[in-house]
Amino acid sequence: MPGPSTEQRADALRNRERILQVAHDALAESGTASLNLIAKRAGVGAGTLYRHFPTREDLILAVYRHDVQRLADSVPGMLATREPLDAFRDWFHTLADYVRLKHGLGEALHTAAVQDAVNQTYAPVTAAVGELLRACAADGSLRNGLDPADVLLLMGFLWRVDPGADGRAQANRIMEHVMDGLRPR
Repeated sequence: MPGPSTEQRADALRNRERILQVAHDALAESGTASLNLIAKRAGVGAGTLYRHFPTREDLILAVYRHDVQRLADSVPGMLATREPLDAFRDWFHTLADYVRLKHGLGEALHTAAVQDAVNQTYAPVTAAVGELLRACAADGSLRNGLDPADVLLLMGFLWRVDPGADGRAQANRIMEHVMDGLRPR
């Protein structure tokens, strides 16, 4: 039978996950969302929020890491429900949305801690890209042997286009040029 410490840990994990989800939504709405607003929306006290995330930067970076890991972990599910090339496109568009959110958080992300967060998420992201590339190579939609890190760098155009409708249209056009270059010869 679980004791109080097991129940407390489970409760703390639920609080942390709830805070991360609420913070993701609040920061997507406004990069200046206050920690008090986030705590209130998450249904926790400010003390609970600060125990998990002592500073605003700690919370923002945790949200970023959490979102990127969740995206990296989504590849098998995407491949189970979509054709590999469609999963590839959708996954990269979602990654671009996350990167745009990170870039929209302003001064909170201009520290050495940011580089650490990016470094921590690089391996899971390139692993996810590799999984997508292998699935696309297996069905013949992209050529075999593409380097995931090279493809990730190439796809960086997605988070440089305008986030509006015109930017999305431009991203889709450029995506087709990229796909043409990655198809089997």
